[in-house]
Amino acid sequence: MIPPDRTSLVDIHNHLVPGVDDGARDVQAVLDAVERLKRCGIRRIVTTPHLRGSLTHDPSGLAERLGAVDEAFAAAAVALRERFPDFEYRRGHEVMVDVPEVDFSDPRLRMAGTSFVLVEWPHLHVPPGTPRVLQWIRDQGYIPVVAHPERYAGLGENGAMLRHWREAGAFLQVNYGSLVGRYGSAVQTVAVEIVEAGLADYLASDFHAHGSLKIYKDEAWTALAGRAPDDLLETLCRANPGRLMEGLEPLPVLPLHPVPGIIDRIRGAMRRGDRAPQGTSG
Repeated sequence: MIPPDRTSLVDIHNHLVPGVDDGARDVQAVLDAVERLKRCGIRRIVTTPHLRGSLTHDPSGLAERLGAVDEAFAAAAVALRERFPDFEYRRGHEVMVDVPEVDFSDPRLRMAGTSFVLVEWPHLHVPPGTPRVLQWIRDQGYIPVVAHPERYAGLGENGAMLRHWREAGAFLQVNYGSLVGRYGSAVQTVAVEIVEAGLADYLASDFHAHGSLKIYKDEAWTALAGRAPDDLLETLCRANPGRLMEGLEPLPVLPLHPVPGIIDRIRGAMRRGDRAPQGTSG
């Protein structure tokens, strides 16, 4: 077993561009948030403010939005370099796919300027045709990462929709907080099932830098202790997010053995052997 390196973790989903969405309100909030992230062993992040995909078809609106994010990100970056010079602060966006064909050609929309794009569906519900949308994103040369899939209604029997997303070439990012009940017991159950079924490629905080100021990384790690080996957590929290920042697809994650008491709706689909291998394009 590989011992986990808990002092150089990577977080690829959080809201730490000041004043541009429902995340950090100002630069001081970003500094406070990064201090908390560092206490959790996180040393590198891609921060991902919200953006509506439909805005990519409105050139003037998109330019205004990205300009505001540019300015706020630059101000935070200066403050972070002064206070935390060893902390890596990169950017992307969490793009709501509210139209079928989002234009990801501007590198500021993508994660750390790579080909990876973090996407979410509107209103935490899976709309019709999502596999086709993800396949279209792949066909344009980008690699979709679906944010917090455990939180969506409409995943289908045995989590069939997750399998369709994987077949379309998408990867999946589970929130730390989901694993410990932050969004309710039903979401928690699905999140654990996704990890156990080997469908999760990344764990991330989705940290908004206000409210309880909880990141949930330590709680999630504790909750998975005894269920998931440390090398799996190392892969989900450091290796695969780090690979994303370098533009590399994630390492494969194998399913775990069944855990008594967990109703596994996803593993049944996995046992049929009809999931596309990880690391392949759709």
